[in-house]
Amino acid sequence: MNSKHTLTWFIVAVALFAFIVGYRFFQRSAPVEPSELLPGLRSLAVTAVEVSPKDSHEICAANTNGDWFLTQPVAYPAQASAIESLLDALQKLKPALRISSAEVSQNHDANSVYGFDSPSVSLVIQSGDERREILVGNRTAPGDQVYVRVVGKEGVFVTDTDWLKFIPQSANDWRDTSLAGDDTGVDSILLTNGTKIIELHRDPVTHLWQMVRPLAARANSDYIAAALQKLQTARVSQFVTDNSNADLSAFGLQPANLDLWLEKGSNVLTALHLGKASTNDSSEIFARREGWNAVVTTPSQPLTAWYGAVNGFRDPYLFELTTPVAEIEMIGPGTNHYVLQRQSANGWTIPGETFPVDSDSVQSFIQMLASVRVSDFVKDVATPADRPAYGLATPSRQIILRAAAGDTNAVIARLLFGAVRTNEVFVQRSDENSIYAITPEDFNSLPVGPDWQFRERRIWNFSEGDVTNITVRQNGKTMVVLHNGPNSWSPAPGSQGIINGPGVEYLAQDLGELAVGSGAAWWSRGVTDPGRLGFKPNNLSITVTLKNGQTYTVDFGLQLGQTALAATTLDGERWVFIFPPEIYQLVMSYLAISPNVP
Repeated sequence: MNSKHTLTWFIVAVALFAFIVGYRFFQRSAPVEPSELLPGLRSLAVTAVEVSPKDSHEICAANTNGDWFLTQPVAYPAQASAIESLLDALQKLKPALRISSAEVSQNHDANSVYGFDSPSVSLVIQSGDERREILVGNRTAPGDQVYVRVVGKEGVFVTDTDWLKFIPQSANDWRDTSLAGDDTGVDSILLTNGTKIIELHRDPVTHLWQMVRPLAARANSDYIAAALQKLQTARVSQFVTDNSNADLSAFGLQPANLDLWLEKGSNVLTALHLGKASTNDSSEIFARREGWNAVVTTPSQPLTAWYGAVNGFRDPYLFELTTPVAEIEMIGPGTNHYVLQRQSANGWTIPGETFPVDSDSVQSFIQMLASVRVSDFVKDVATPADRPAYGLATPSRQIILRAAAGDTNAVIARLLFGAVRTNEVFVQRSDENSIYAITPEDFNSLPVGPDWQFRERRIWNFSEGDVTNITVRQNGKTMVVLHNGPNSWSPAPGSQGIINGPGVEYLAQDLGELAVGSGAAWWSRGVTDPGRLGFKPNNLSITVTLKNGQTYTVDFGLQLGQTALAATTLDGERWVFIFPPEIYQLVMSYLAISPNVP
């Protein structure tokens, strides 16, 4: 045979063989279009999921009104996020290869080869009346892919293995590990602990908590909110038993050490029964959710607040500010009776007085009053016959806060202050029967004295550039310091002394913004006996004269540590205040007349 013809036929045979092999290969393992394995699957429409792991119990979960619950092998709330993660993975799952049904049928041992004679897991996804069943077989030789069969769909698919991590191996993988569930909207709480019963309701308008049992009282809303927040962090550490016939007394659950019911309207959101400490870990306790058989262990720390005494759930403050204060009425002692009224967003006045009111002092007083804590719940239910013993039959002082000026019906709180003892001052609210005690320190910190204590703290206001001279009198001597220009000061003719120009300039600026010392109040008004407060003729006195001829004088009296009492004339009256310590030190450094000056 001609060798040239032989070569030609050889090439044709090789090409034909390659075509046959390639055709058979692509027929057997044809790449699929990048479409979903389960087209039309929408996780939000799924109503039930069944998972049957090989050699394990069937796990079933159902969606009821948007909440997932396990139905097999146990009945228990499910982790919605875990189920939805699996459904989301299935919804997005796209096979890498599809093996045709023709190729599968040619393999007489196909079910064994692909692993469908004994699937590692089977899944049933129910969406209303639509049912989808998936069988998961063997992994491919490299192990990074797996054979999957969709019942009712031709062929076998090959997918990646990442989605398999969402398949539960036991019911515990899908159990809800939160101890209490969702407490959103809870407006009623019932606690029982032996003979102790505490019932709490939340006011729908103010959203503040009230105690209903064992007595009617204001509740500690911050404490309850924190306790509810902590409860949401409580997690199941271990599912101990699901036996409905288990001896609950062995876990301290019959009766329980503590029962906790959280309700919204007439619906029970969560009911918990808390038992004794676990024998394996004293920081864990046994617990059970009402309506479910499971006994679990959980850390005790997030639940400690619920074991508190009755008074621990009561409001520790005298009142709660739920609306802006528009009027404050102060009564007693004696004729000390006045009213503070809001005139604008930040402005206050005292009817009958002409001096300006310091708005910051009023706001500080309101905040201070609202922050006074109850040091003791003295008597829960006091009758009129009880009040004289606590000095409340005729209160020494009364403070009334109103939401509307002049409206006697708009009372936010009316506080009656009674007897002062060594360690306590008795207080009662006019709208409550309870008698409280506060500490003497808290009582003394309240500006419950005369109205003038609320006078504007700023004494005067001028610029150092407007000052022409400063006159200093002390120990029978006088020194006048002239202002020659910025940072330039000198003694006037006839005055002696060394003047520090920049220092006096800085002091003049502070004097122009002089105010009652920080944290202090006015000391006295209308002083008739200045000597009693240390004001004597030879004491230090400073007069500032402005370009317009206006003068401002401050006299110094009794020494108080690093400062002294000071007096000035305002509105024709002598007012005494604590001079700011930092400015007093500048006065002593730059203006005080030395005893050595002739």
